[in-house]
Parts: sequence; structure tokens; C-alpha cells
Amino acid sequence: MKPIVWLASFPKCGNTWARLLLANLGAEEPRGINAIGTGDGIASSRARFDDACLIASGLLTHEECDAMRPALYRHVAAHGGGREGAGDPLGAFQWIKTHDAWTCTCAGEALMGGGAVARAAVLIVRDPRDVVASLANHNGQTLEEAAAMMADPESTFAGRRDRQPLQLRQRLLGWSGFYRSWIEQDAVPVHVLRYEDMQAGAAEAFGAVLAGLGIAVDRGRLERAAQWSAFERVQAEEAESGFKEAPVKLGTGRFFRSGRSGGWREELSADLRAQIERDHGEMMGRFGYLPEGEG
Repeated sequence: MKPIVWLASFPKCGNTWARLLLANLGAEEPRGINAIGTGDGIASSRARFDDACLIASGLLTHEECDAMRPALYRHVAAHGGGREGAGDPLGAFQWIKTHDAWTCTCAGEALMGGGAVARAAVLIVRDPRDVVASLANHNGQTLEEAAAMMADPESTFAGRRDRQPLQLRQRLLGWSGFYRSWIEQDAVPVHVLRYEDMQAGAAEAFGAVLAGLGIAVDRGRLERAAQWSAFERVQAEEAESGFKEAPVKLGTGRFFRSGRSGGWREELSADLRAQIERDHGEMMGRFGYLPEGEG
């Protein structure tokens, strides 16, 4: 058995950056952005579901797929896979991306398989005032539409029923609902990794999370991985070679848009900023995005 570590985040909160850091931690030369998909992948992969469950997910409803997903992750954990390098300090686990909130199936099972399949979750968090502009760009929405999606407890990715999306449906529950679902469940230990802390010092922030998981990584290797994963580097690579995980349509044509923190001060109107803070104040306060007492 090779247990899973979930890389859990609301969309556009730094999951791809975290995956690139992980890829570079086990590498002897820089890993490109189009190589990270060859690792442990994403929980909502239709291909993995179809191969393991021996049924085409496109023949099933979203709810029927959800009912089978706990068994899928038990299978994934039981049959190992993932990183195989002998010198890779992360090879004891499978590091799998998910944008799924922590929910239960109609039968009452934890969608993500519960503690039987996962060692822990790394919960990647970003200030929702910065997320809104990045999400709007990603989805081809206005800022107001993206903010409304983030506040919607019924929000999903790949949730349409009139066509077959490339991934399985992911219930988001809105920005606050997503993070509340993960930090309030007690089946899997959660280690919080803030996007802003990665920006301030990726090696320190990621090293602290790994230490919490009981994984010792050489400081030099951490620094090297951070350099190889620097935003300017991946942005230049996308400009030259594209990024295969990017949606077909992007507002600016870039998946790696700006990567900065605090851009909301210039990008959001005062009214929209206030609306986001009303929608998510409690959870923003819990993660340190609002002064104490304002959440």
C-alpha cells in the first residue's frame, strides 16, 4: 500500500505551483510545467476512473460516479504507483491533486475515501480577493461572476449535465465552504499551506509542511526546487511552449497570469472587495486574511 497525500485547494489557489515544487524536489534537473501531469495526477481524472472501475464514466451520472469514487481511491492506495525514484524523499506517498470539497456520497461514505486511504492533506489556501481575478481569467468570466461562483455553496467544476466534461464533477461548495469542509473533517490530518507564505519563501513554507508530515528534506534541495519552480520561470515556459492543463479559452491566454499577492487592491472595486469580505469574512479571519475580529 502507498497512502495518498491529498493536495487540496479551491481552484486558482496555487495547487499547480505546489505540484511543480514536489516534482522538482525529486528531480536532478528542472521539471517543466508539462511534466507534472506524469506524476500522481488528479483525483477527478476520468481516465483513472475508467481504467480502475472498468466502466466508462461517461455512461454514469455524476452521483453514480461519486458513489464509486471511495472504492477507486482505496484501489489507488492499495496498488501503489506514483513516484518511484530511490532517492526521492517523497516516494513513500502518492501526492494527488484535488479540487473536491470534503463531502460524502449518497451512501454516507467520504467521497475521498476517508482515513483508510490517505496519510494527510496539504490544504493550499489563497486570499479570496486575489483568487477572484485569477478565477475570472481562468473561466472567461467577469470579476462579479467569479465572485458569485466563489460564494455559491452549490458551485462545481466539470458539473454540467448537457455534455461530458474532461474531468469528473468536483463539488466546490464555494471558497469558504471548500475550506470549512476540509478543516472541520476529522478523518484525515490537515496541513495548511498559504499561497502568500510560499511567495514569501517557498523553501521555508514547503519545508515546514513536509516536516509536519515527518519528511526530512535537505535544505539545499528545497532551495533548488524553489528556484526551478519560480513563477517567472514557469510563466516564460508557458509563453514558449504552452501549458497542456490550461483551459481552451482563457481571458488573457495565460494560465500563469500574474502570480502576485495583493493585486486585488488594484483589480477590485471597493464594492466588490467589500462583497467578498462579507461573503468570506469568517474563513478569511481563520486564515489570517483579515485583522482579528473582522472575520
